[in-house]
Amino acid sequence: MDLPCPEWVRHVEQKWTELQTEGTERFCRLIDIEAVFNCGMSLIRVCITLIMVWISNGRWYCDHNIFILALCLMFQGVCHADKNTEELSLCYANRSAALFYHGLYRECLEDIRRSLEAGYPSHLQDKLRARQTACQSQLKKTEKSNQPATNHQTPPCQKSRNTRTCISPGVSVYFSPEKGRHILATENKTAGEVVLEDEAFCCVLIPGNKLNTVTNKAGKTFNTENRHCHHCLSQSLSFVPCPNCSYVRYCGESCQKDAWECWHQWECPIGADLLAIGILGHLALRVALKAGQNEVKRVKKSASEEDHVTCSSYKSDLPVKLSLGDPCGEISDHTDCCNGNSYMGIYSLLPHVAQHSPSSRFLLAITMAMLYRRLQGGPPPDMWASCENKGVSGTWEPEMSMLGATALRHMMQLRCNAQAVTAVMVKEESGMAVQSSCEIRIATAIFPVLSLLNHSCSPNINISFTTGFQTDPLNQFVCSESHIDHHKTSRNGMTVTVRASKDLTSGQEILHCYGPHCSRMEVKERQRLLLEQYYFHCNCQACQRDLSEESQKATENAAPGLKCVKCGKPLRSHMDRYKCSWPSCGHQITSADVQNKLKGLQCLLNEAFHLMEQDRLDEALKILKSASSQANSILTEIHPLQGELADATARVYATTGEWSLAASNLKRSIVAILAQFGEDSIELGRQLFKLAQLHFNGGDCGAALSVIPRAHKLLSLHCGPHCEELQELSEMERCLQGLL
Repeated sequence: MDLPCPEWVRHVEQKWTELQTEGTERFCRLIDIEAVFNCGMSLIRVCITLIMVWISNGRWYCDHNIFILALCLMFQGVCHADKNTEELSLCYANRSAALFYHGLYRECLEDIRRSLEAGYPSHLQDKLRARQTACQSQLKKTEKSNQPATNHQTPPCQKSRNTRTCISPGVSVYFSPEKGRHILATENKTAGEVVLEDEAFCCVLIPGNKLNTVTNKAGKTFNTENRHCHHCLSQSLSFVPCPNCSYVRYCGESCQKDAWECWHQWECPIGADLLAIGILGHLALRVALKAGQNEVKRVKKSASEEDHVTCSSYKSDLPVKLSLGDPCGEISDHTDCCNGNSYMGIYSLLPHVAQHSPSSRFLLAITMAMLYRRLQGGPPPDMWASCENKGVSGTWEPEMSMLGATALRHMMQLRCNAQAVTAVMVKEESGMAVQSSCEIRIATAIFPVLSLLNHSCSPNINISFTTGFQTDPLNQFVCSESHIDHHKTSRNGMTVTVRASKDLTSGQEILHCYGPHCSRMEVKERQRLLLEQYYFHCNCQACQRDLSEESQKATENAAPGLKCVKCGKPLRSHMDRYKCSWPSCGHQITSADVQNKLKGLQCLLNEAFHLMEQDRLDEALKILKSASSQANSILTEIHPLQGELADATARVYATTGEWSLAASNLKRSIVAILAQFGEDSIELGRQLFKLAQLHFNGGDCGAALSVIPRAHKLLSLHCGPHCEELQELSEMERCLQGLL
């Protein structure tokens, strides 16, 4: 998904092995990006076409229910119908009927307009006009009944010019030789306070794959790419397709126009190739296309002029504040670094050329060289054409190879600086009164200021995402840990909001987690992944603590979460087996037996989930009770598997309306969640939210009111003030207080 498809990787690997020893050694010595790119170009003949193969796994359209299925099939017709034809007009008209039926009147009016513009048959227009009038009438009723929106409380920020990037007062960018550019709090910040907002320079929607699809009872899949605008990432059910391809879709004509002018007119003819080279390659090209030749030349010149300014210019190891215009080695001025639409903030990120293995550099160079050859089949992008040849079809000056070299630089940068944009996907499973959800990636983006944050396995901030025009009429996809700020909209797509997740003191560094988190991954695995992808050995406080505790556990032979089946005392590891910690017991069990028992419990849990999806709740409950009984004999209450079993059992009871039993089992799962993720975690907040729902549905007012404040605090901390869970909690609280 991120890197080129396996077929292309194997092809390039074969080319790498076919190189003569002299050619391999010559390439290994290259660390200048332009030299690496030119070498890749020299190894590709003009007549060669891309052999990349994009393999689809049931992509395109499917349903969660009949309504969505109908809309998806109708949009498929819109994609494949010829422009300004009766066939296209009928597709829009039919889709408008489905939208009207579901109460999406604004979307319905847009499709009616498109249908009429495409030449909807005159003898059928009366029905379409009647639907148009009905939509307008419904919208007038809605406008009269709407209450004024609540004002969004946002602290004043220092906004950079012409962007949505803003840095909170009391937060500044610093530089030190040890940490490079980083961000410090210069004033105390309370947990939940916004410290900065940053608009993505570019983002790319992730194509459909097994990781971001939902399968319904008919076995069909539905990808998130079918629900998000390919330009601003907003969600919609009435997309406008690209007139020249059947893959890309937009939430409206404005995004369609903007995307075409910025990059899609050059991406459109090579769309299959972009799918094959992976998200990082696609995003790298998009960044270069958006920047343009003049901007690339400007930042290259700026960087060369500052080459004489090195980190050694700073005599002290203490961090130095970067004010406007301050250079620092490879870094340009602070204005550019903190300008969300500024290219300098992206260009100055380290590409880590030498850290990439020679074979990896070869793969990236050949990939970008081949993509550059494919682009040469058409006219050069306006932002890259020389003045004398601007607009001349097929004219690519020799200096245009700068585009390919620049895109290669960004592809190397993105390995360490790309940000996954996530969303919570709700599964509508047949027969289930309680729906499950999971977090998935919907896009990959590059944020100029967010990229300045250093890593910690236990970060002191959390991030949330807001799309340009975020709407979800069916409430089936909700931006993960996000807030909706209705008075801020942008066609550019994606804004990230960074909030303190803990109280920050003046002088404390603001730290972001790059993926490996201490509550979700063991320390050695975290350090291995960070070294492989980000080229640094993590020495954050969490890693130091965990390494110390791991050493202590090894000394004490502790085995967390495991207990003796005979006496219930904790087990301790000893070589290939576990021993009871109580000397008078002496019970032993082999490590292999423990692993087999855990695998058996996981199989029972998976079987129960399968039965629940088939609405065979009695059978699922029987299996869960058996699994819980087995788990209680060997696992303590804090073991993660105990939490999963209790959560699944609570879900079955909730589905059958046995709210009290559901709540008692969910409390058991909360014990495990608390031990695994901590008392300030979003995971705990979501479990408490579910517990409040169960108490509310069961009519236990006192219990619900006791849980709501704690759930509200955690969700506010991680998700911002406008998430749907908080709104539901507030409604529950108002309702319950009215009953007291």
